[in-house]
Amino acid sequence: MRNLYETVKKAQMVVQVEAVHVQKELAAAEFDGYCEGELIKVTLSGNQQPVRTEITEAAMELGPEKLSLLFTEAYKDAHQKSVQAMKERIIDLAQSLGMPQGLREGLK
Repeated sequence: MRNLYETVKKAQMVVQVEAVHVQKELAAAEFDGYCEGELIKVTLSGNQQPVRTEITEAAMELGPEKLSLLFTEAYKDAHQKSVQAMKERIIDLAQSLGMPQGLREGLK
């Protein structure tokens, strides 16, 4: 019984270390999102924190309502890319830790 306890403790430590590594990796990553025509670019980190926004002169000339819609579109694109990368990285981590396929499927 003691041996099982030690094995579980070691496994927990490995998972914690790897999870921190994944968090740091994602925080350092950047994902660009664009609106139609690439008039606006929004960059988010891998943990969905805003990094920067670039707005072209052409986008500014479209007026505030259209600018707002384009910004939202670019933000959603960047967010989707960031979330997808996070999911893929978590699935990779689960696979490297030997998690059964059925449990990994639930992470998608």
